[in-house]
Amino acid sequence: MRAWQFDAFSIDRLGLVEVEDRPLASREIRVRVRAVSLNYRDLLIIQGAYDPKLPLPLIPCSDAAGEVVEVGREVQKWKVGDRVITAFSQKWVAGAPSYAKVRATLGGPLPGVLSEYAVVDEEGAWPCPSHLSFEEGATLPCAALTAWHALVDRGALKAGERVLIQGSGGVSIFALQIARLFGAEVYAITRTESKIDRFRAMGVKEVIHSVAEPEWGRTIRKITGNIGVEHVVEVGGAKTLAQSLQAVAFGGTIHVIGVLSGVVEPLNILPILMKEVRLSGVLVGPRESAEAMGRAFEVARIHPVIDRVYPFEQAKDAFLHLQSGSHFGKVVVAGLP
Repeated sequence: MRAWQFDAFSIDRLGLVEVEDRPLASREIRVRVRAVSLNYRDLLIIQGAYDPKLPLPLIPCSDAAGEVVEVGREVQKWKVGDRVITAFSQKWVAGAPSYAKVRATLGGPLPGVLSEYAVVDEEGAWPCPSHLSFEEGATLPCAALTAWHALVDRGALKAGERVLIQGSGGVSIFALQIARLFGAEVYAITRTESKIDRFRAMGVKEVIHSVAEPEWGRTIRKITGNIGVEHVVEVGGAKTLAQSLQAVAFGGTIHVIGVLSGVVEPLNILPILMKEVRLSGVLVGPRESAEAMGRAFEVARIHPVIDRVYPFEQAKDAFLHLQSGSHFGKVVVAGLP
């Protein structure tokens, strides 16, 4: 089968190669991959910034949707023809995370899904919501589940609460959609003025241009009547955390998810103490949460926001587009035969 693979940590070493299909274990399924969505984690892995000790060569990416074409002899959960979505962690089915659960992840250290076929454990997949295309389904495993696990599982999001999102990447846009689903108010910051109208069209109450207003944390407090927001979806990382502490309400939660601005920065921890702020680290989520989210999306007819779909043969271009940061929503590779 054809697969994208890299043999050294550089996007320039990502190439389309022929690899052998391996036999299935008794509880594995083979999925004909129809679409793959890209995450910032995938880019970091290829660059060697995520885990430079990963064994190479490696097929990247964790998020795919497709059809089951073969099942192991002991598989009971799936049959040939089922539409499925791959789970980011192959062992985190339910409950709290553990080292073993969060290490069994596709696209590093396990082989990824940017290929014509993918082999996963029967517990390492979940049903693709019936109203979604393969391209839409492929966007859910990391970005959507991370937003759901943060706001719903861990944040117990309630109607009327306020949620602040940062930028227009996959996690942020899914957080917007989930917050609106639960009846919350959404605030957004963006570095790109041209995206402001798109945020407003999706129901964002206030959008702040962070280049024009670098002290956006104080601005959020001002426009919320000096209250702040109950939830901050923190994807920026170290350099945005100080502003998030300004924006968050007393007793609120900062869901620490991304590292787009880096991982190390001097920080005044006093607001954490004085405002009783919770810093909650979020690393995707369990499969049972993914299934609950899928049911909610199906009932509410929520469709993921896809920025651009690239043909399979142009996967490297898709990564370069993701790297540019100009996307609004998810970047997808599809058109697999």
